[in-house]
Amino acid sequence: MTFRKLFVVTAAIAALGVAAGAAFAQTAQQKSLVDAAKARGEVGEQATGYLAFRTSTSDAALTAAVEAVNAGRREAYAQAARDTGVSTEVAAARAFETIVLPRISSGQWYRNAQGQWVQR
Repeated sequence: MTFRKLFVVTAAIAALGVAAGAAFAQTAQQKSLVDAAKARGEVGEQATGYLAFRTSTSDAALTAAVEAVNAGRREAYAQAARDTGVSTEVAAARAFETIVLPRISSGQWYRNAQGQWVQR
């Protein structure tokens, strides 16, 4: 990928991250559930650009919240991919690197590109 194309992808995803913020957390209650689960280490970010469970859960509301966030992200990544001519997977990975990873708080978990869970 050329530097120019990478820049365009990054800029498009960043713009979508700001413009589609509501899509990333469908409701305030869902955002609150996800944020609390991240703080407890039950849910973490992934290098793929999506949330994942670090531990099993029987909490239907939390599962629905994670699914809603991931659905919103999938939509935003697909739009960025269409706008920039890359795959949705590339757009999602770039969003993780440029938007999500810098925002992960100390103590929270993320799964790196090698598939390992890492605590910040």
